[in-house]
Amino acid sequence: MERIEHHASFGGRQEVWRHASATLGCDMRLGVYLPPAALAGQPCPVVVWLSGLTCTEQNFITKAGAQAHAARLGLIMVAPDTSPRGDGVANDPGYDLGQGAGFYLNATRAPWAPHFRMEDYVVDELPALVAQHFPTTGRQAICGHSMGGHGALTLALRHPGRYASVSAFSPIVAPSQVPWGQKALRAYLGDDPAAWAAHDTVALVARATERLPLLVDQGEADEFLATQLKPELLEAACAAAGHPLTLRRHPGYDHSYYFIASFIGEHLAHHAQALGVGG
Repeated sequence: MERIEHHASFGGRQEVWRHASATLGCDMRLGVYLPPAALAGQPCPVVVWLSGLTCTEQNFITKAGAQAHAARLGLIMVAPDTSPRGDGVANDPGYDLGQGAGFYLNATRAPWAPHFRMEDYVVDELPALVAQHFPTTGRQAICGHSMGGHGALTLALRHPGRYASVSAFSPIVAPSQVPWGQKALRAYLGDDPAAWAAHDTVALVARATERLPLLVDQGEADEFLATQLKPELLEAACAAAGHPLTLRRHPGYDHSYYFIASFIGEHLAHHAQALGVGG
């Protein structure tokens, strides 16, 4: 791990680290916010943030305004990049496939399979790396936005017991049924509907073995609401399965980080309560 940025922030420190990922076969960057408690050597729980299409680790750490809340609550915030990157990593001309669009799954199809293993990276390699280098309690929560909201929900559902809590902003809840998801799932996994369903929140809720409550915020002025996000499908699936869901719709809010910054404090308080910190 090599630290390439560090900035004092709300009594803590916002850092950016670079490391060679054995899972992805390339160098990766991640943002890490250390609250004052962590800088003092006190073990803190971790909240993992997964960003959306085209993003890097920079979008969340510079736009969400999460540091003040994380400092107050005693949370380490970890924001990885959205995909493997580099000259030897497969890519696509479209913004919604390839580098910047890893969809938080393990690709099985060429040319993506050698590097695009974001599920293994987020679930296994990343927490081990964070625990090795920072003072953590070993407990973690997960949240994200858009493609990252999809990632947070599906990884929490696919790995019961791994996360204390989960939340999402404007998530792609049914990738099997919308253009962004269909393009990515077909490219990364092929045409098998069962493979798609394994990475689809709406499908996963129906057979979830853990009733981890889902917190989802959605802006009603989101330009992707009707075509790519379709939160009503998640609402119906959770109602049918008896899965706990808090779906909050916000008039006037769009898909941007202005929306995320408006409610990130409430999401982090939700995670802090589940993680047992912050009073």
